[in-house]
Formats: sequence, structure tokens, C-alpha cells
Amino acid sequence: MHKTKECPLIRTLQSHSINIESQLMKYTYSSSTINAGSNAKTVKGDKEYVTAVMYLAPFTLSGFNVCAMAETAKCHEPCLNLSGRGKFTSIQNARIAKTQRFFKQRKQFMEDLHKDIQRFVNWCKKRDVKPAVRLNGTSDIRWEAFKHNDKNVFENFPEVQFYDYTKISNRKTKDIKNYHLTWSYSEADMKYAAKYKEALSQGMNVAVVFRSVDIIPKKFLGVTVIDGDKDDLRFLDKKNRVVSLYAKGPAKKDQSGFVIG
Repeated sequence: MHKTKECPLIRTLQSHSINIESQLMKYTYSSSTINAGSNAKTVKGDKEYVTAVMYLAPFTLSGFNVCAMAETAKCHEPCLNLSGRGKFTSIQNARIAKTQRFFKQRKQFMEDLHKDIQRFVNWCKKRDVKPAVRLNGTSDIRWEAFKHNDKNVFENFPEVQFYDYTKISNRKTKDIKNYHLTWSYSEADMKYAAKYKEALSQGMNVAVVFRSVDIIPKKFLGVTVIDGDKDDLRFLDKKNRVVSLYAKGPAKKDQSGFVIG
């Protein structure tokens, strides 16, 4: 009987998919504000660290603007909000409700967020992993400006490594030891693009979305380029780097200047 040879590429992709699925199941944490194990990229780093992410409704989707530079940088249309589980209406409705609660019931929201982070810290201790949190999964809020019990969230949880992407180049977070920011580049507005220098001066690296993997250069803007798709642990990146990402989802069709190439 003739046997058909299995394609090595298919076998590799199937194995990779199984590994991602098992990793998602291994480190799954759920709460009303932050969740871990639902993002295929963040789980790539779920060995020493486990990352919990908060997803809000981006830009003005909730009736409130949580992405101050989105219109200038033109990132609102290729936003990853609709990627993965985000394509489901129930998820979108939950993100909208969560965002509205942040604005309309701020005190209770911050109370819930702090409780959920503390639960996540305890959850990580039981599994012998370090907690990492991204508060701006699909938003760009200056969390350093919001207080709970007279301290911001970074001061309240010094044992947690917080990190985010941002399009606000002048955020004064350089001295917050447990908060790492990576500034997101765009050529949709060249005045905005020029702010990469300010971002670097604030201690941020610069994330650049390229249209495809094969056009990613070794240097961009005169700065060494590193692979940002290997994992999501941006706080482990060397300083003064361009973090390359390749376009995914709606971003593949972007022509605004947000995606390069």
C-alpha cells in the first residue's frame, strides 16, 4: 500500500499550534479586569514570567477616548482589537462596558483592578512564576497619573513588572522602575514620526510594524533592529533598539503610513 509522506512544514506548524494551545491552557487566569493565557503572543514568554493583559475598547469605541494619539498615528483602523477572541461581539461588548466603567465608576473600577492584580500575584506565586501586567492591551492610558489609596498602581505593586506599548512619546515614566514602555512608530504623520527621538530620550525603545517579515532591516532610523515577535516581554529588551513587528489582521491592508513597507 502506498504511503503518502507527511509534509515537514505541516508537521512543524501542527506541533507549534499544539504547543501554543497547551501553553494557553497551562497559564490561564481570568478576572473582571485582567486576563492571562488568552493571547497567543504573550504566552510565548510564559516560562519565567506570565503576563496578564487588560483589554479596553480602543480609541472612541466606548464613547470615551482612551488612545490620545490614535487619529494622528492612524493606528485605530489596523488596531488588533478585533484579533483573536476580539472578533466576537460578546468580547467587544464586554470591553466597551469595562471602558465605560473606568470613566463612570472610577473608584470602584480601580478597587476591582487592584483586587484582580493582587489575586494574579498570588496565582503566580503558587505556580512559581513572576507576574507581569499590561494595562494597555488595546488602549493608551497614562496609568501613572491615576491614584488608588494615594499611590499609583506601580507603587502599589512593586513586585509586578508592568509594561505597555504607547504612542505618547513624552510620558514621564523613566523613573518608574517596574514600568517599561515601548513607543509605537508611525509615518502617517511625519511630525509624529519625528517624535521617536523624544521617545528614545525618555528611555523607550521604538516599535515599528513592517508589512512583512522579509523586508525587516537590520537597522531602522539608524538604530539596531530586534525581533519583537519572538515574545512579548519588552522589558527584557536591550535599550536603544527598534522592535520590529510584522503586520497582522487588518494591519496587513493598512495604507495610512502606520505599517511600513
